[in-house]
Amino acid sequence: MYYDAIKDYLQRVMTYNPVTVAIELLLIGLVVWWIMRFLRGTRGARLVKGAALLLSAVYVVIQLLPTGQKSPRLDFLYSKFLFFAFVAGVVVFQPELRRALMQIGQARLFRTQASQIEAMMHELCAAVAYLSRNKIGALVAIERNVGLNAITETGTPVDGQVTADLLNTIFYPGSALHDMGVVIQNGRISSAGAQFPLAESGAVDRSLGSRHRAALGLSEESDAVIVVVSEETGRVSLACDAQLYVGVDAEHLRDLLMGLLAPTAAPWNRKSNTHKRLLDETNAV
Repeated sequence: MYYDAIKDYLQRVMTYNPVTVAIELLLIGLVVWWIMRFLRGTRGARLVKGAALLLSAVYVVIQLLPTGQKSPRLDFLYSKFLFFAFVAGVVVFQPELRRALMQIGQARLFRTQASQIEAMMHELCAAVAYLSRNKIGALVAIERNVGLNAITETGTPVDGQVTADLLNTIFYPGSALHDMGVVIQNGRISSAGAQFPLAESGAVDRSLGSRHRAALGLSEESDAVIVVVSEETGRVSLACDAQLYVGVDAEHLRDLLMGLLAPTAAPWNRKSNTHKRLLDETNAV
């Protein structure tokens, strides 16, 4: 029975215009790729995969039923199920939809990415200098290509502009969020008090604290750039690509960050790999 149904279905598919089918599949693939890329790193990605698998399985079963055995009741229930899934998706993905609309509304045609990163780095480095000088512990992760939404969900939403005053306030001793990490996404502080994954205790020198373990742990699971300020010594460290660099010179921190976050836009990087040389000169543990 199902063999004949599959055969009939394949025969119908063979009658379609291959160019039209290829264009439709390409468009569908681009939409699916964009959705999964946007949801990457969130719990929503797992929900989308589960829902897509369930809907696809139900659709295939209905389509493979022999023509004489297809029930209008099944078609009716499936259409209602799709409507219910759409409404449920809007409710479940409300934060992601709101974030997508905010990103569209915040788009600027004439503002370059390099200028955004440069302004952000100016504020971040000013905060790091203050925190280091006063020996105030800090942990800041800057998102690159791999999404950090799963990390931001563990903290308190902020959605604030990156300023030195805001960062100093968050990490000020006694504040409710100073013990955990801050996540910067799309040039804005998206979350504070976020829990970062810890690296194995043997991977970090015992003289370093939990902030350094958290920075290294996140750099092992993503391509984020993480800045750490030691509460005991005020020493600045940087973690990226599963490597922890301890004792970064505060004067060179901005060059390092610009080289890592905007390598093609940084003027000093077009002439030489300055940020790579600075990392080589920094102690790695």
